Amino acid sequence: MRGPVRAGERSLAPDLARGAMLLLIVASNTVFHLWAARTGPAGWHPVDGGPLDTAVQFAMVTALDLRVFPLFAFMFGYGMMRLHRRQTEAGTDPRTATALLRRRGLWLLLFGSAHAALLMAGDIVGVYGILCAVLGTLFIRRGDRTLLTAAGIALLLLAALTALTYLDAAAQPAAAAPPQGPTSADLYASTETDPLAAALTRLETWALTVTLGGALFSFSFHAAILLGFWAARRGVLDRPGDHLPLLRRTAVAGIAIGWAGGLPAALFHVGALDLPAAYAVETGPLFMLQALTGLPGGLGYAAAITLAAHAMPARIRSGLPVALTTAVGKRSLSCYLAHSVLFSPVLAAWGLGLGAHLGSATALLYAVAVWLVTAVGAHLLERAGRRGPAEAALRRLVYGGRTAPAG
Repeated sequence: MRGPVRAGERSLAPDLARGAMLLLIVASNTVFHLWAARTGPAGWHPVDGGPLDTAVQFAMVTALDLRVFPLFAFMFGYGMMRLHRRQTEAGTDPRTATALLRRRGLWLLLFGSAHAALLMAGDIVGVYGILCAVLGTLFIRRGDRTLLTAAGIALLLLAALTALTYLDAAAQPAAAAPPQGPTSADLYASTETDPLAAALTRLETWALTVTLGGALFSFSFHAAILLGFWAARRGVLDRPGDHLPLLRRTAVAGIAIGWAGGLPAALFHVGALDLPAAYAVETGPLFMLQALTGLPGGLGYAAAITLAAHAMPARIRSGLPVALTTAVGKRSLSCYLAHSVLFSPVLAAWGLGLGAHLGSATALLYAVAVWLVTAVGAHLLERAGRRGPAEAALRRLVYGGRTAPAG
C-alpha cells in the first residue's frame, strides 16, 4: 500500500477550490452563532439589523446557504476517487484500497464526534465519514453509467421531497402561523450558558440531525459525492484544459440555477416577497428549493474556481493570495477544525458570548478574519514543509506503517 498524495502530485485547482470553499463555509457558519438575534421562520438568519446587515443576509441566503456543502461533498468525492486510484495504480488490490476508504471514513466519524462534543454541533466531517465508507464501498468501483444513474436517482428523490413540501404548504391556511421550533442557535447550543449542557446539546444535534439525518436524507450530498467520483476519473479539476467546454457550461448554468433557487428565500427574508410563513420554515418549499438547486450551485462554484486556476497567469499563481488559499486547501481538515476553535468559545453564550453583540455584517467580517488567521498558519506550515496537524494525525491513523516508501 502506498502512502498519501505527495507534493509533486498536487494540482492547483483542487487545492484552490478547497481553500476558497473553507472561506465560504466559515462565512455561512456565522448564522449559528448570532444567538441573541431575532430570526425568521426558518430559524437561521436574523431579521433585525441595519441595511448592511440586510444586504449581507440577502447575499448569503441567495449564494451561500445550502450551496457550499454540496461543493464540499463534490470535492470530498473527487478526493476519494483520487485516493482509490492512486492506490490501485501503485499495485494495491482494489478491495484493499476500498477497505482503506472504509477505515478513513471510520476515523473521520470519530474526528467529527470529538469536534461536535467540544465545539461545533454542525460538524460535517462525521456525515462525510459515513458516506466515505458506504458510498466508497458501494460505488467506488462501479462504472460511469452506474455513478451517473445513482446521482440522478438521488436528485429525483430530493425533487420529490421538494414537491411534497409544496403540496403540504399549499394545503395549510394562508394565515396559519408556522410551527415554532428551536432556532439554529438553539440546536447548535450557542444560546446555552452551561458548557456541559451545551456539549450534550451539540452531541444530540450532531448525532441525530446532522450525521444520521444527513447520511440518510441529504440526497444532494450523495449526488455530489458520486459526481465527484465521475469527475475524478476524468481528471476534470486536475487537467482543466481538456474539459473547458464542460467547465464553462457547468460554471454558467450551475451558478445561475443556484442563485435563482436561492433568490425566492432571500426575497422573502428581506420582506420583498409576500408568502405564507409556512413556505419559509426549515422544511418548507423555499428551503427545499434552495436544497434542490444547491448542487448545481456548488458544482458551478467548483467549475468557476477551476477555470480561474487554469487561466491564472504565473505571476498571480505565485502571489500571496493564491499561496494562502492553496495552503488552506491542502490542510482543509485542520483549518475547518481551527475555525471552530476561533468561533465557538468566542461567540457562544457558554464562552465569551460575543455573538450577542454582532450583526450579520460584523459576523461576516469576523469570519473573514478567522479564515485569514488560519490561512496564515497554513502558509507557515507550507513554508516549513509540514502537513496540517489533523491531516498528519489522520494519515498516521489510516495508513499506519503499511505504506510503501515514497519515490
